Amino acid sequence: MITIFGIPGPLLFGQLLLGLINGAFYAMLSLGLAVIFGMLNIINFAHGALFMMGAFASWMLLNYVGIGYFPALILAPLLVGIFGIILEKTIISRLYKLDHLYGLLLTFGLALVIEGLFRNAYGSSGMPYRIPNILQGATNLGFMYMPNYRGWVVVAALVVCLATWAIIEKTSLGATLRAATENAPLVQAFGVDVPRLITLTYGGGVALAAFAGVLAAPIYSVNPNMGTNFINTVFAVVVIGGMGSIMGSIITGFGLGVVEGLTKVFYPQASATVVFVVMVIVLLVRPRGLFGKAA
Repeated sequence: MITIFGIPGPLLFGQLLLGLINGAFYAMLSLGLAVIFGMLNIINFAHGALFMMGAFASWMLLNYVGIGYFPALILAPLLVGIFGIILEKTIISRLYKLDHLYGLLLTFGLALVIEGLFRNAYGSSGMPYRIPNILQGATNLGFMYMPNYRGWVVVAALVVCLATWAIIEKTSLGATLRAATENAPLVQAFGVDVPRLITLTYGGGVALAAFAGVLAAPIYSVNPNMGTNFINTVFAVVVIGGMGSIMGSIITGFGLGVVEGLTKVFYPQASATVVFVVMVIVLLVRPRGLFGKAA
């Protein structure tokens, strides 16, 4: 059996894979947070609850309507994104000119309400979501067996993250979005409907969280608390990467997932806190985050 630093190879590579999977969810969730904060200046603490709603939406589509996994990857983010647009139009849009603290408190309250409603309707115990047949089984990589679904999660998350970055950083739509956050009246003077653009941006950030929820449904049990289990770590990822930094969220999310996985191998007692230790160190050395821009 192959050993690396005295650790059996299958154990090490297995934890690396788990770290990549967690990192994929950290990256997608922190990306949605970065998009919303970078474009709208709102700290969206309801992001974990919207991630949970994506998982529940896919579960409901399967059990109530008979719609399977792959259509749910499109429909569930669309439905939750529409819900996010309604939230933005009715509640969140009132906070844009106020201090960040008001947005944080409001979205924290929204998260509690959403999770409470689902808890009352479905209880706290998890409900299974079956892996689609085409993604069941495992592939022999020579040094380990990789579950096909987990490999799919990493690839799908990476593709969605890079596509989002490309849209925001490399297209005219992304340039318009960035300009609207810097000088909304000027952009509106050129005929751009800035309020609608902001609403769609919030809906897109929410849809990213819901997409991550659909990917997470077959791995974690679908339950009202699943977003709470991620959101604290995800906020740490956003702070480390730099608030509002798109690429920073992607790199930091995957990177910290791997760090967390390796910590579980070499020093398991620290695996629950290593991300927050890294956050403290980064804030001491570089308060704006690894990829954040100076104010």
